[in-house]
Amino acid sequence: MSGFDARPRVRVPRTASVDEVVLVRTLINHPMENGHRVDTDGTTVPRHIINRFTCTFNGETVIDMEIEPSLSANPFIEFEARVPETGEFAFTWVDDDGSVYEDSASITVG
Repeated sequence: MSGFDARPRVRVPRTASVDEVVLVRTLINHPMENGHRVDTDGTTVPRHIINRFTCTFNGETVIDMEIEPSLSANPFIEFEARVPETGEFAFTWVDDDGSVYEDSASITVG
């Protein structure tokens, strides 16, 4: 689908204490068409959604979720994660069309 920039954005604290629970925020620009909307010509707009989101920390799964068509455009996902050590969060969004969008953020634990 053209006409949009599926640019992911993530927000993770730069530092934390050992085993601190931190707030992780993500947002990706995406139209999230559910396949039920009709355009001005009466044509059904095809389904086009981000259908999976995953986040790992130093290779360990933090969150793995299937996303359904009822989620709004530009999905914002917020969750908490315990950080035992310095490392990197890796984020992946998978699109219906096979596109994969990735981002990462490091955190220093001390």
